[in-house]
Amino acid sequence: MERTSPSGVYCGRIDWIDTDAAGIYHNSAVTRYVEAAEAELMRSRGLHDYFGRAPRVRYEVDFEVPLRFGQQLTAVVELVQIGTSSMTFAFELWGEPFEGRPHCRAAKGRYVTVHIEGDHSGRDPARSAPWPARWVHALTEAEESPV
Repeated sequence: MERTSPSGVYCGRIDWIDTDAAGIYHNSAVTRYVEAAEAELMRSRGLHDYFGRAPRVRYEVDFEVPLRFGQQLTAVVELVQIGTSSMTFAFELWGEPFEGRPHCRAAKGRYVTVHIEGDHSGRDPARSAPWPARWVHALTEAEESPV
């Protein structure tokens, strides 16, 4: 994935807890790796209060190659669009060379988050709201800077 917009990267390893009995990673593990890359992006922009305010409302994944227990991986998340109250991200999950297998893209996809105000207590129901200007600025200022 060519990174021209704000992006986050997570590097890790497939743990046994993330696999089935054959040692192949669960499809659901992709979400965890992608969210770790998203957390790196938000942390790098100083947006520590982003999580808990931006639930996922859409998630799509194309699975291409299975990853295996012990294999190193790289997850890359790129912010591709900021709307009034939603953001769209693209991601790729890469498996590093392992037991004779080459470097390969294991999965790719997109997801959408929505900014919410309120909470889930019932007193102030969660509802969609515009992104705080500070967040938009933190995520868009780098796009205008030369690399």
